[in-house]
Amino acid sequence: MHRFFVNGNQISEDKIIIVGTDVKHIRNVLRLKINDKIEISCDGKEYLCEIIELNKDDIIVEIKNIRQGDSESKIEITLFQGLSKGNKMELVFQKCTEIGVKEFVPVAMHRSVVKIKELKKEQNKVERWNAIVEEAAKQSKRNYIPKVKNIISFDEMINVLKEEKNIIVPYEDEEHLTIKEGILDLNSQKINILIGPEGGFEPEEIEKLKSIGAKITTLGSRILRTETAAIVASAIVLYEAGNIGVI
Repeated sequence: MHRFFVNGNQISEDKIIIVGTDVKHIRNVLRLKINDKIEISCDGKEYLCEIIELNKDDIIVEIKNIRQGDSESKIEITLFQGLSKGNKMELVFQKCTEIGVKEFVPVAMHRSVVKIKELKKEQNKVERWNAIVEEAAKQSKRNYIPKVKNIISFDEMINVLKEEKNIIVPYEDEEHLTIKEGILDLNSQKINILIGPEGGFEPEEIEKLKSIGAKITTLGSRILRTETAAIVASAIVLYEAGNIGVI
């Protein structure tokens, strides 16, 4: 069953009004009809609905059942992803949304090949990334659409993280500390994962991260691409926290 997201002000008693780009998608792409059923998620609740009106600018559905959603992890992962070229960023945001990451922060690091200097170009990138995340959230039946925040610099990231407790940094030169060991003393429900760009982290960047209490960890003896490392690290954290593969 297809899933869509709405804001609370679109829900009124036993009906929900769908607006925006979802209207065209429902009418012209999915070709759904009157009486077809869909799922709608809002503020963690799941609504089983039936289409009762298909209009040009909106679609009205009737609520048949409401239940509390259960697809979100209690562990909130924020993924700080080093800017990478091509479609690597899109792949990271898509797959990590499916896995269960809560929030994404693109970071311009020293070895980032991509340099975005124009504000409009940056805004267009972020808008596209958020659209990809929303589609992935629908496909994977999340109860929440993760947010891709604006691009920040490495030093800005350090300022954001210096008050945080759980910071995990997979690094190719670390040989001993695993992610599992790194989260053994988890002291909150929030975990920050940092992934370097294609060229990895500069040694100076690692030293700065150590200075704010980040745990530098290994992902094993093989060198992973930046997009692979983001997906693997996120999956390991959620597995070890009991959200993936544990009934």
